Amino acid sequence: MRIMGISGLPGSGKNLVSELAIKKGARIVSMGDIIREEAEKRGESTKDTAKNLRKEHGDYIVAELTIKKVKKLIEDGIEQSIIIEGIRSPYEVNMFKDNFDDFIILSIFANPKIRFERLLKRNRSDDSTDYNEFKKRDEMELNFGIGTVISLSDKIIVNESDLKSYEKEIEEFLDEYKI
Repeated sequence: MRIMGISGLPGSGKNLVSELAIKKGARIVSMGDIIREEAEKRGESTKDTAKNLRKEHGDYIVAELTIKKVKKLIEDGIEQSIIIEGIRSPYEVNMFKDNFDDFIILSIFANPKIRFERLLKRNRSDDSTDYNEFKKRDEMELNFGIGTVISLSDKIIVNESDLKSYEKEIEEFLDEYKI
């Protein structure tokens, strides 16, 4: 079993990594899903919930909840690799490395124009259809420290070419790291 994290700005292509890893038997724990679930409970936007959770419980509450969830999976006897999706700060990386041996980070990069076009196509409820709002979300993510996470990753995949090439790079990574 291997535990790793995926990082990248919205629309970079993190979900495809997860989808291909699931086909290989991996289990996904999404930090974004934890925020979305909490936002639904609170009746808030995900943006407000992300800010409010951190204000109420500290900057790293989402990582703490994620670690708790992963440890529960391990206690329950899961033998699959676990991928933590959506890591945004270097401190979160350190928390995961402190809690899980051989923890690695894969970051996915794509330029803003490409990522915005992808968000428009996927049409998820927390994605903006306004480019200025999209840029503000990027700024918020960068303020959390995602740029540092990307720069310190064990592996970075640039996802700006065709889908087939991107899938091939992901498959090679998953095989190399035994996910």
